[in-house]
Amino acid sequence: MNFIKYIVLAIIQGFTEPIPISSSGHLIIFKSILNSGVLNDLNFEIILNFGSLIAIVIYFWKDIKELFSDFFTYVFKKDKKAYKNFKYCLLVIVGTIPAGIIGLLFKDTIEELLNSVKVVGIALIVTSILLYLIRNIKGTKNDDEITYFDALIIGLFQAVALLPGISRSGSTIVGSMFRGLKRDVAFKFSFILYIPISLATMLLGVKDLMDASISINMWITYFIAMIVSGIVTFISTKWFNNIMKSGKLIYFVIYCLIVGSLVIIFL
Repeated sequence: MNFIKYIVLAIIQGFTEPIPISSSGHLIIFKSILNSGVLNDLNFEIILNFGSLIAIVIYFWKDIKELFSDFFTYVFKKDKKAYKNFKYCLLVIVGTIPAGIIGLLFKDTIEELLNSVKVVGIALIVTSILLYLIRNIKGTKNDDEITYFDALIIGLFQAVALLPGISRSGSTIVGSMFRGLKRDVAFKFSFILYIPISLATMLLGVKDLMDASISINMWITYFIAMIVSGIVTFISTKWFNNIMKSGKLIYFVIYCLIVGSLVIIFL
């Protein structure tokens, strides 16, 4: 029965991670509904997030490889052709800083909020409102037109998503659209921005994971759940990309509003 719960949670994590409905918020909601010890397994959450991270890296592998290559090409050879991607990498660094600082300063407060399902309900409604405000914005900026100030503002939006129930992808896309980025440009920047934050979070949890006494059977369960989370994340990311291109964010506006309201009323 626990194995089934782990797999179900892996599917939930994988599906909700890329789309603007908050994966952490949904795990808290299911924790409240199921009242299961499985959902208190922090090691399991690290494994699930790692599965999602791998999926996002695979999805954007071509872009990531090009960014890394051009970054070091410009650093060591000052090749002007590589400057565009060099600058993009700097934008990602700038956009990562706010969440990193706020995450370290308010770590304990954030962890306390992770136990409040009411906070999740309110945050989902806030997400709904933000998505509604940018639902029809198309934007005009391409990759090479993103400024450092744009990256900082988008990074601040990502920092807000440290609150459970505020979608990380949703908040960064909202920030990107407010700053005038095109939909496809906002989509890409949002997920490239996700990689360093997710990687840092995983690395911080590795020590606890290694120190934990985990049986062979549990490791097998973790591994299967990680694979499931990764596969579902990849599929969900591709689906969300199509939604972004079509501009039909209203689906998520309605969903977050309904779920957030139900959580506040009944949980």
